[in-house]
Amino acid sequence: MIDIELIGHAYHYEIENIIKPFEGYIKDVRIRSILRGNLCRAEIYQKDKLVGFKEEEGSDDPKYTKQLLIRTLYRTLCEFTGVKMPWGFLTGIRPTKIVHEMLEQNMPREEIKKRLLKFYGIREDKVELMIRVAEKEKSILEKNQENEISVYIGIPFCPTRCLYCSFTSYAIDNREKQVEDYLNALEKEIIFGGKYSSIKKVRSIYIGGGTPTSLNEDQLGRLLMLVNKHFNVKDTEEFTVEAGRPDTITKRKLELLKEYHVNRISINPQTMNEETLIRIGRRHTTEDIVKVFHWAREIGHRNINMDLIVGLPGESPQDVKTTMEKIKTLDPDSITVHTMAIKRASRLRESLEEYTLTKAEEIEEMISITSQGAYEMGMEPYYLYRQKNMLGNFENVGYCKVGKESVYNIEIMEEKETILALGAGAITKVVDPKTNRIERIPNVKNVEEYINRVDEMILRKQKGLKDLDNDF
Repeated sequence: MIDIELIGHAYHYEIENIIKPFEGYIKDVRIRSILRGNLCRAEIYQKDKLVGFKEEEGSDDPKYTKQLLIRTLYRTLCEFTGVKMPWGFLTGIRPTKIVHEMLEQNMPREEIKKRLLKFYGIREDKVELMIRVAEKEKSILEKNQENEISVYIGIPFCPTRCLYCSFTSYAIDNREKQVEDYLNALEKEIIFGGKYSSIKKVRSIYIGGGTPTSLNEDQLGRLLMLVNKHFNVKDTEEFTVEAGRPDTITKRKLELLKEYHVNRISINPQTMNEETLIRIGRRHTTEDIVKVFHWAREIGHRNINMDLIVGLPGESPQDVKTTMEKIKTLDPDSITVHTMAIKRASRLRESLEEYTLTKAEEIEEMISITSQGAYEMGMEPYYLYRQKNMLGNFENVGYCKVGKESVYNIEIMEEKETILALGAGAITKVVDPKTNRIERIPNVKNVEEYINRVDEMILRKQKGLKDLDNDF
């Protein structure tokens, strides 16, 4: 058991997050995080005996003092356990934001590197990854224009719910009426979004989920027609649809995507090992993945991403190596490598005792295999993010060939541009580029509620955007 005591502050969430990666290395301890004036101190007790502590002097800057509180505890835990985390005491999901802030202050690269290594305690290879990704993102973000937005449209349906998934998604079987009702409600939001975007420049459109291609051919055609009708798709730099699971893809759907000007798709195997696909609840084979990928190329799709997950239950580094060898033969334009995260609302979290989780050392080996495989395919890292409860406390990385960076992925990750989000569970983020202030306008998550309350969602956006956007 780990007992946590906060003295002089209320940063319980942050302190819990820094302790979580160490939980496998400590037990039966009492941890105290103390703020007295500007003095930040961390203490670890075993059977009421002080067995470790660190302290540092903060400042009048509350943000810096908060960082020092977390840092002192992190350093105390490192010394007590003999374990260091690859990302030091960083717990946020957007590590490159720190680098962008430093770049905006014209800090030299070596100075950035030194601060990430020394102050944050980030491992050198991760520091190098952060800087490389931030530099790549910067070249995309510098092209942002005034009065420009991106658009997200959510389709919260899947053929089945995968073992690891916690997204707002519903198994589509026997939901024909609900899907039609959802599209009717979504049409209202798309019409509103089209009116709002008519006074903007739309840089990217992203249809995600769920699995958008779980819609049947008529439904998918209707959705794409609506997007083309109400948004200036032909002048949009990037239009992505997550084709996602191969068992939802037909040749006709791939043709529809092409006909309606979609210029980037994802075909997401997660693994190329048959046993794992069965274990995680997929209804397709590796042969299906290969077949669908070739269909997409034949139909003319020239920007295809593939998502992979390292650390899936039961997989070894050799399994990941097999996956990468098979992916290399397909030669996609980009891959996104996710580290397995034990998400709170997933089926995996509910039945953890049935599975053996991959150890940090093996995760690291798997990440190295995928990174090397990406480089061998001529790809470079272009965006990264982290999630809570990731195995080994690692990261997710997007790799791509030159010129195949996903604009939307970078915009959503770095929050430098307004994202107009439509559909159940979608959250519109209104960004003020001058102050970096972000206001969120959320939609309800539940599909039935969204259908019944879509007019309210539109009014909520109308009001929020009117208050925040002088042009609307």
